[in-house]
Amino acid sequence: MAAGGVWTSTAPDTGRAPCAGDAGCVVELLRREHRSEHEAATGRWIGERLAALLGFDYGGVYAHDLRYETSPFYMPDVTLLLSEARELGITGPHQLLGGVVPHEFVATKTITHPLVEGARTKPEGWFDALGLALDDVTLPGFAAFSVEDVGRAARLLFEQGLPARIKRADGIGGLGQSVATERKSLDAALAHLDPPTLARVGAVVELNLKPVKTYSVGTVAVGPHRIAYFGMQRLERSRSGLPVYGGSTLACIRGDLNDLLATLDDEAERRVLRCAIRYDAEVSHAYPALFASRRNYDVALGVDPSGMPRTGVLEQSWRVGGATPAEVLALEAMHRDPLLSRVSVSTHEVHELVDPPLGAQVSFRGDDPHVGPMTKYAMIDAQEDAHGR
Repeated sequence: MAAGGVWTSTAPDTGRAPCAGDAGCVVELLRREHRSEHEAATGRWIGERLAALLGFDYGGVYAHDLRYETSPFYMPDVTLLLSEARELGITGPHQLLGGVVPHEFVATKTITHPLVEGARTKPEGWFDALGLALDDVTLPGFAAFSVEDVGRAARLLFEQGLPARIKRADGIGGLGQSVATERKSLDAALAHLDPPTLARVGAVVELNLKPVKTYSVGTVAVGPHRIAYFGMQRLERSRSGLPVYGGSTLACIRGDLNDLLATLDDEAERRVLRCAIRYDAEVSHAYPALFASRRNYDVALGVDPSGMPRTGVLEQSWRVGGATPAEVLALEAMHRDPLLSRVSVSTHEVHELVDPPLGAQVSFRGDDPHVGPMTKYAMIDAQEDAHGR
């Protein structure tokens, strides 16, 4: 590696002893069946930095058969179910970096839209009024939990002259999506859906915007530290040539989303942020058992085929995500300098081996057997003290 990037060496988790004493302990809680090498490396990078920020030890991956002296601070790789959280003794957002929901579908993008009228499948716990309450802060669309309902939802958009983007609810980073504009392309999209998976997690069928900008809006609270941020996402090409998540650039301040709103002058950006604030409030009202220390919202800004401007929340994330390394750098910067009022940070996921720029904090650089050559890093781009300097 060139001298610019800073590589953080991390010991393997195998055989790692549980955290000792009363200092506190950060552990990764793995619930996904598989994770790639770059995901594992980034998870360790985040866990170690988070532990240092909190003054805790880093305990690697949580082991059910080990006895921890104190209840760990958890870093789950998925949004946890309320029942799982209770088994672990998690009762509030101060005990994890992530979120807890009462039903599996609440952690997915399906809650963004209503079901089609007379839906064939409706999951237990579904709150019908939420999709209607979110209508003016989301794009036209529907949630569906059967192949038949996905088809009906897409045809309803076609009747309005709108192309349909079909997104698996368990897809991340832009994967698991297709666009249908007429019957032939819809039939092809439906053929790729797995009915059992669809019944369990669902799919979203919504207006496909082109061109489109995707904004990242969110808050993170860890220990005494709390930031809110507003920024943009970038797309990269994967080894197979598909557009995938390539990183985010975030402007972070101390406080919450309402504090952030007071700093924005551009009306389009204010509209994006107001959509996220309203979405967060409506979902919290619909599912009061939900709690999260990380709340991230993807918001689209673009035009539909008729030229009409459209703004809407695409989905939420209440778990560690692609922007988390940048969020950690912002939290560290605020911790180091109590007078720091604003910091700009960024994450980068490049699907090739590159030399990161000077000052970059590298979480992975290598050949991942699953995705191929990849370089992942985060960096501080600019910062201002309390006097705007």
